[in-house]
Amino acid sequence: MNIILFGPPGAGKGTQSEALAKDFSLFQISTGDLLREEIKKRSDLGNKIKSIIDKGMLVSDQTINNLIENILSNKKFDNRLIFDGYPRNINQAKDLDKLIKKYKQKIASVLSLNVDKSVITKRILGRQVCSNCGLTFNEFFKPANIKEHDCDPKFLQKRTDDNEKTIVSRLETYTKETLPILNYYKNQNLLYEVDGMGDIDEIYSKISQIIRSLDT
Repeated sequence: MNIILFGPPGAGKGTQSEALAKDFSLFQISTGDLLREEIKKRSDLGNKIKSIIDKGMLVSDQTINNLIENILSNKKFDNRLIFDGYPRNINQAKDLDKLIKKYKQKIASVLSLNVDKSVITKRILGRQVCSNCGLTFNEFFKPANIKEHDCDPKFLQKRTDDNEKTIVSRLETYTKETLPILNYYKNQNLLYEVDGMGDIDEIYSKISQIIRSLDT
C-alpha cells in the first residue's frame, strides 16, 4: 500500500513515517530529504534549491515530480511507500495521481495530522538531525539518549531553515498552497484526520490502527 502522511511543518510527519516504515515494511519518501541530498552535492540545482528553501518557499513542481517519478518507476518500491511532505499543492496531488496510475499503483489512505501553531513552533525550533546516521530528535519532546542514539552528540545539527522567521513563512505557505488538498482527498474518500497533539507513541497508535483497518 501507498500512504500519504499530511500535516503542517513540524507536525511530526517524519517521526511517524520512520516508525510506520519499520513496522509495516514500507519505504519512507521525503521530498525534503531528496532535496537536501541534492543540496549536499553542491550542484547548481542544489544551490538553487537551498536558496529557495531558506526563504521558506516551495521548490518547483517539475523538480519534485521528477524526483517522485524516479521512485515510483522502481519496482522495489511498488505499492510500499509512505509519502512524507508530498504533495504540497493541488497540482502536485493531481500529478501524483497521474504517476500512480501510470505505474499501476494506488493510494490506500491520506492521513492528516492536526497540530496547534504553538506546538509546531516548539517542535521545529527544537528539532535536531544526526548528520551521521540520519535520525531525528527534539531537545524538548524527544531528546537524544545513549539507548536510542550512539553517535557522538557533535553530529546533532539544526537545519538552516529551522528558525522563527522561516517557520512563519512556511506556515503561511502551507495554509495557502497545501491545506486545500485535504478537500481533494476527502472527495476521494481517502482522508483520515488524526489528532497530532499527544505524545509520539499515542499519535502512532492512532495512525497504525487506521492503517491496519484498511482493506488493501
